[in-house]
Amino acid sequence: MTISETKRDGQERQIAHCGFVKSGEIVAWVEKHLECWRQISHYISVARDKKFDKAAEDLFLELKGVIVREFEMILASGECDRLSKDDIHEMMNNVPSLRYISQLNACALNKVEHQWHLIYIGWHAILGHLKVKYK
Repeated sequence: MTISETKRDGQERQIAHCGFVKSGEIVAWVEKHLECWRQISHYISVARDKKFDKAAEDLFLELKGVIVREFEMILASGECDRLSKDDIHEMMNNVPSLRYISQLNACALNKVEHQWHLIYIGWHAILGHLKVKYK
């Protein structure tokens, strides 16, 4: 197995761990969702450095789909209303692909990173609130 295949397998496992297949607890859902959001930062860095291949692009697109689906599930639970659906969807629309991100100028890329950071911090706040609520 090549380094690229090993790396891809590891990334696929990371994405698979983002799923809520058998989790019934909202705290666990949000923790897993937060991990998916953390991975977006990794992919933004990969795009910035222009060090990605077709497999990374495919994993990134899959991750985006997982994030949107899981966000909708969390919203449907009625427990998380602190983040705007529009903000999440705008962020996902602002990063349509790694190739697109890699072509952004520095100012636009900084804006994407800032937007990601605000959402990521928002998820941490929600997680903290939920942990206190269910402790």
